Amino acid sequence: MAKTPSATPDGEPAKHPAKPKRETRTPSFFWVLAAIVLPIWNVSVRYRFHHPERLPAEGALVLAPNHYSEIDPLVMAVASWKLGRLPRFLAKASLFKIPVIGWILRTSGQIPVERSGSSGHQALRAAEALVEHGRMVIVYPEGSLTRDPELWPMRGKTGAVRIALERGIPVVPAAHWGTQALMPRYGKKVHLFGRKKTIDVIIGEPLDLSAYAGRPLDQATLTAATAELMDAITALLAELRGEPAPAERWDPVSHGQKETGRIEEAGSGEER
Repeated sequence: MAKTPSATPDGEPAKHPAKPKRETRTPSFFWVLAAIVLPIWNVSVRYRFHHPERLPAEGALVLAPNHYSEIDPLVMAVASWKLGRLPRFLAKASLFKIPVIGWILRTSGQIPVERSGSSGHQALRAAEALVEHGRMVIVYPEGSLTRDPELWPMRGKTGAVRIALERGIPVVPAAHWGTQALMPRYGKKVHLFGRKKTIDVIIGEPLDLSAYAGRPLDQATLTAATAELMDAITALLAELRGEPAPAERWDPVSHGQKETGRIEEAGSGEER
C-alpha cells in the first residue's frame, strides 16, 4: 500500500523543514585554507567521528574541546570543517607564533588571547562579536595544554561558559584522542608522514546551563558552571579512551606548577 503523505490540520501537504546549509558551502577564505591544508592532511590523518549529529549545523555556539597538544587547533579546525562548521578560535597568543599554524590562525580571523595584561577582556568581546553573527567559536576551557601527566583535562577557566551565559547560546563539550601521535605535548615536530594516524573526535550534548540562568555572573557561578563543563569533557574523553578518568581533576597550583609555559616532562631531563 502506498504511504499517504502527512498533512497539516487544514489539509495541505506537510512541508518538511529545509535541511540547514553547511557553512563550508559558502565561499570564503576558508576554501583557500582547505585547498592548501586538506590534501596533505587527509593523506596523513584519518578521523573517526562519534555523535557528529550533536553539533548544531547552524547558529551561534561555543565548542569546548580538551587540549593536550600544540597542534590541537589544526586538528579541531579540520574536524569542524568536515562537520560543516567554520572553525574560529579563542586561542592562546603563543600559537600564533608557530610556523604554518600561526599563519593559518591569523589569516582565518582567529582570536589571540595574551596570557597577561588587559587583552583577555578584548578577546572575549571579539568572540562575542562572532556569536552575534550566528557563528561558532572554539574555546579551550583549560586555557593551556593540560598539566595532567596522563593527558586528562585539568582545571578549567571560565571564558567558555561566560560567553555562553552572557549571550544565551549553547556550549557544546567535545573531546579528541590520538593527536599525540601527530605531535606529543610540548613536541617540536609534527609527524605527518609514515603510518596514517587515526584521531577520534566525539561531540557531546549541549551543556545544560539552565541552573545558572538569571544568576549574577560572579566568580562562584562561573566556576561552578565551568566545573560542569570540564566534567562533561572528561567523560567524553573517558569514553574515547575506554578507561575511567582520575577521581580528582588535576590542579596545577596544588602541584606547584605554573599555569602557563612549558613544564618538565617525566624522564626528559630538561625544562620545557
